[in-house]
Amino acid sequence: MTGSGEQGGVTVEAAITLAALVSVLVLCLGAVLCVSHQFRCQDAAREAARLAARGDEARAVETAARVAPPDAHITLRDDGDLVVAVVSAPGPLLPLVTLTAEAVAVREPEPRP
Repeated sequence: MTGSGEQGGVTVEAAITLAALVSVLVLCLGAVLCVSHQFRCQDAAREAARLAARGDEARAVETAARVAPPDAHITLRDDGDLVVAVVSAPGPLLPLVTLTAEAVAVREPEPRP
């Protein structure tokens, strides 16, 4: 009788260990993907701010959308002589994480005729 009870205990321990291992692997993969998406948000914000500072705001949003992660939200705003681009995106595999990047560029003067 004691042999069959121990076998059930080993099965439960193995199941708990396997579940914990899968959870840790998913969290690690989510962290790596978050870092990758954060870099993409930063690159998209930088490109959008640079292009908007040159006066090409329509192309700035279009280019940032190509660089940014999927489902990213891109906003541009003027702050005096500065152009501020903000890119935010939901975190991959981790639904409670929102990734945000902001870039600032000085508006270039318009060419004189």
